[in-house]
Amino acid sequence: MISVRIVCIGKLKEEYWRAASAEYAKRLGRFCKFSIKELPEKRSECKSEAEIDAVRRAEGKSIVDALDGYTIALDGRGREYTSEQLADKLDKLSRTTSRIDIAIGGSWGLSDQVRERADEIVSLGKITYPHQLARIVAQEQLYRAFTINNNVAYHK
Repeated sequence: MISVRIVCIGKLKEEYWRAASAEYAKRLGRFCKFSIKELPEKRSECKSEAEIDAVRRAEGKSIVDALDGYTIALDGRGREYTSEQLADKLDKLSRTTSRIDIAIGGSWGLSDQVRERADEIVSLGKITYPHQLARIVAQEQLYRAFTINNNVAYHK
């Protein structure tokens, strides 16, 4: 069974985010060994581009240090997949690797070092999500992909 881990910046503070994440984690457990590695969020109230870059680099270093599988970085500049294409990608990966890490940055996004370390950069679409919601959307899309691959009635 493949291991899938989300490596992300910050904890889910609101109960509704935690409940959604827990529900998808439970559902994903049917198809993979799923886990989440939450890394500390750095100061997010930055007043200059230099401060933003410093936070992004510090968070990026902690992400890169935590990665150890085939890495998909979620970034708006990445490749967009349909749900069916993502399912096909996960199916192919499950035959060649035992672990997939999905990197999600903090409020200021991903650093260049995370994008450079990633095996692939994927976009959840052209709109911007708060990083907490991106985590839930990633979990839902993983679940959808696994249900497609296992012929489970969920995807319509």
